[in-house]
Amino acid sequence: MKTENIEINTGKASLGGMLTVPRKAKGIIIFAHGSGSGRHSPRNIFVADHLAREGFATLLFDLLTAGEEREESLTGNLRFNIPFLSARLLAATDYVLSRPAVKQLSPGYFGASTGAAAALMAAVDRGGIIKAVVSRGGRPDLAGEALPYVKSPTLLIVGGEDTEVIALNRSALKRMNTEKELAIIPGATHLFEEPGALEKAAVLAGEWFHKFIPSASEPAGLNYAGYPPSL
Repeated sequence: MKTENIEINTGKASLGGMLTVPRKAKGIIIFAHGSGSGRHSPRNIFVADHLAREGFATLLFDLLTAGEEREESLTGNLRFNIPFLSARLLAATDYVLSRPAVKQLSPGYFGASTGAAAALMAAVDRGGIIKAVVSRGGRPDLAGEALPYVKSPTLLIVGGEDTEVIALNRSALKRMNTEKELAIIPGATHLFEEPGALEKAAVLAGEWFHKFIPSASEPAGLNYAGYPPSL
């Protein structure tokens, strides 16, 4: 298994990332973190480590530059700007899939908090390219009008004690027309800090990705479908 620090050039910004590629990787999972977080998020690193042991390549990266992070801490202008975050995620997806070590791998998204909405919006933009999406403690409702156009099979994982977010996830799930599921982890709060809660979320994510992401030897079925221009 190889892990390297990379710089993702989006054309307008350079974003730090960590790319891990196990031998004979089955697919690649690209992480989209929530506001106030980044590639060093201990919770996302925990999930990424689990997925790497399951045979998936992973990309953890910063959605914002250091300067943008400083501005965000003062203004809060970007944390709920889902189209902006989605565009960054798409740029990172295109960049990493151009690398020889992973370009043959089918991608999936793992989003947390507002990153879940960015992942769903980006998945719509890429159509059949994104084989599966998993949200942990996410705000899929913030994907808004993109939700009915999501084609990627989507798993929403929420803590059983995170009652407000459960309601938001249920509402978002009703608007989605793809294969979908809501998994509630009993006793877990929003950050899955309770003993064993995050591990359960990681296991569920791995099972979902194994179910829907084909290995490099299987046909990828790439399709840039996108969604209507009105969105």
